[in-house]
Amino acid sequence: MSQKTYRAAAIGHTGAGNFGHGLHIAYKEIENVEFIAISDPGETGRAKAAEETGALRNYADYRDMLEKETLDLVSVCPRWVPEHLAMVTACLEAGCNVYCEKPMTMSLADGDKIVQTAQEHGLKVAVAHQAVYLPATHAIKRMLDDGKIGTVQAIYASGKQDRRGGGEDMITLGTHTFNMMRFFAGDVAWMQSHVTTNGKEVAYGDAHEPTEPVGPVAGDCVNSYFAFKSGVSGFFLSRKDQAGTGRYGMEIVGSEGIFSLRGDVANRLMVYPYPVLLPSNPEQAWEAIDLDDTPFFKGNELAIRDLIDAIENDRKPISAAEDAVAALEMILGAYESQLAGGRVPFPITNREHPLVREA
Repeated sequence: MSQKTYRAAAIGHTGAGNFGHGLHIAYKEIENVEFIAISDPGETGRAKAAEETGALRNYADYRDMLEKETLDLVSVCPRWVPEHLAMVTACLEAGCNVYCEKPMTMSLADGDKIVQTAQEHGLKVAVAHQAVYLPATHAIKRMLDDGKIGTVQAIYASGKQDRRGGGEDMITLGTHTFNMMRFFAGDVAWMQSHVTTNGKEVAYGDAHEPTEPVGPVAGDCVNSYFAFKSGVSGFFLSRKDQAGTGRYGMEIVGSEGIFSLRGDVANRLMVYPYPVLLPSNPEQAWEAIDLDDTPFFKGNELAIRDLIDAIENDRKPISAAEDAVAALEMILGAYESQLAGGRVPFPITNREHPLVREA
C-alpha cells in the first residue's frame, strides 16, 4: 500500500443528478484516503452527503471548494451529464485527479477536451464503468485470453430494453456495455447501424428529449455492427419495451464455445463448451461457473483504488477518460452511420453530436 495519504472530495448537485451511483461514499474503506469536503448547491443534499461521508467541510459551490482546499482526488458524481465537462475541467485545473460518473460527456469533442486537459496537467481521469473493475470480469478476460472457448469470434450484446429502449438505453446503459466489449475485444475499426422509430428510418431532426439529460437521443430500435481491429465482430441491439426478459448483457462466441453474461455483473458465468449450439442434444448442456461475488456497487471503491495505483505508477486507469470517449464513439457512431447511410470508420472525424448537426 502507498505511504501517501490522499485528500479526497466529491461534487454533487441535488436535483440535477445528485451524487450519482454513490461515487461520494466509495472512499470509506480505503485506508490511505482522508475525505475532506463535499460540494452541492442544494443545502439538504449537501448536509446529507456530508453526513454520509464524514466530510470535514462542505461547500455550496465546487469552485469555491477547489480554490480553498488542497485535494488529490475528486469524485464528479452527478448522473446528469451537462455539468461534467466544466466540473472535471475545473478539478484538473486545480491539480486534482478525477473519478467521474458515466456517461462522461455528451459529445466526443467534450470528451476530447477532458482527455487533453488531463494530459496537459499530468493527471488521471477514471470513469465509473464499475463492471470492468470487478474480479469476476477480470476472471472472464483471463479465461478468454487462455482460450477457454477457443478464438473469440463475435460478441452479441443487448441493452436493458425497457421504456428507454433504443437511443436512450444505448447511452445510459450502453456505455457500460460498449466499454465491456472493448475490454474483451479491443478497439473498433469501423461500425454500421440501423436506427428506427416505430419502424421509420431516423433522419435529421428526429432527436427527442431523454428522461435524463444525457444528450440528444433518437430511435426506439437500434441495431449496430462493429468491426473490431482484433477481427472480432460485435453486435448491439436495443428495442423499446422489452423489459423483464433479462436481455441486458452479452454472449461471447468463440470457435470452441460460448460465454453468456447477464445483468450488471456476471458472478455466475454460463458456459456452453461446444463449438456449435445444439439445443436438441441433451448431452451438450450449458455449465455454470461461479466467479467472485463482489457486488456491483463495490466497483466504485475498486475504481478509486485502481486510480490511486495508476497515479503512483503513471499508467492509464482500467477505465480512463479515453475509454469513455471510445465507448461514446460506439454510441454516437450509430447515429453517424444511420444519418450517412453507411459504415463509419473510427476515429470519427466530426466530433460534435450527430443529432445536433444539420443535414
